[in-house]
Amino acid sequence: MHERGGRGRDSKSQDAARGGGAGPRPRVTWRSRTGRSAPGPAPSGRARPAPSGSSASPPAARGRRRRGRPTMRRVFAVQRKTPCLFLTQLRPEEPSPKREQQPFKVLATETINHKALDADIYNAIPTEKVDGTCCYVTTYKGRPYLWARLDRKPNKQAEKRFKRFLYSKENTKEFVWNVEEDFKPVPERWIPAKEIEYLNGNPVPDENGHIPGWLPVEKNNKQYCWHSSVVNYEFETALVLNCHAGDPGLLEISAVPLSDLLEQTLELIGTNINANPYGLGSKKHPVHLLVPHGAFKIKSQPSLKHSDLLTWFESCREGKIEGIVWHCSDGCLIKVHRHHLGLRWPIPDTHMNSQPVVVNISSSKYGWDKNGRG
Repeated sequence: MHERGGRGRDSKSQDAARGGGAGPRPRVTWRSRTGRSAPGPAPSGRARPAPSGSSASPPAARGRRRRGRPTMRRVFAVQRKTPCLFLTQLRPEEPSPKREQQPFKVLATETINHKALDADIYNAIPTEKVDGTCCYVTTYKGRPYLWARLDRKPNKQAEKRFKRFLYSKENTKEFVWNVEEDFKPVPERWIPAKEIEYLNGNPVPDENGHIPGWLPVEKNNKQYCWHSSVVNYEFETALVLNCHAGDPGLLEISAVPLSDLLEQTLELIGTNINANPYGLGSKKHPVHLLVPHGAFKIKSQPSLKHSDLLTWFESCREGKIEGIVWHCSDGCLIKVHRHHLGLRWPIPDTHMNSQPVVVNISSSKYGWDKNGRG
């Protein structure tokens, strides 16, 4: 059972096309109709302040919170692209083991990413990276609601221009986005992720050309039927997999009030998500669960040396996971995936599958009979 940052599956290939940070990175500029432009991402990977005179916040109804001092929580929500622990490099002669039709592989170098160092990675909390699709809980229509990850992506013309730019060997040019015209429309209920930048009141695309965001999961939306299967809006609860509070070696499935999950991000896993790497349920009896990000702390973390991490993933029982996400004290998240180290995923016997699970749900409280029917 497992966790992902929820971004589009094709974005890492675009990252690789730039050299993944191993060398000089192309500069990306975003421009609105006014002709004003904003610089590329800040060196630390954190959001820059909006230029003076621009509208830094979206409408108040969308509830965007400015990022200020980190709270006392030790694990944080996924509200932007998560950088790799190491700088990465492109292997154009080797096809990707993760993505079909991708004729190159992205591998980690042995150099730790400056973004990780800036975030004090050595004092961060390591957690299991769970393989699913990212979700978010926040209010909608005055009630706590589950939201699905939906990135706003470029239209065909803009995407062609951006790909030509990414695959160009010239790193001195600037790519200019027209933030009003270059992106596909999104549903009216869509909101941008909290930690993205703004220019003239518009959300700015990340370095992969996507604008991360969220869409509320309505009960009868067939596109998000598996998201809907883990929430009950009548009782305002969600079906959550987490560590057992009284026994760290035990997992627990329980019905958690959505109000207790407000402003958290979680990973949806199960039968019909990402080819079901944890083998949950079956076609006839699908099973889906939400896993809070940062839920599964890693107890036997190795050093951050490339070789030590490689050995840990290959040899340690706790290393039978998709990857590691470090939660840093300033709220930044840093990750490493097995594929970054040239290792296979999914694997037959995951760490999550080796742990005992208890189900703690009151049938009388939620109106179910002894056979689990509502």
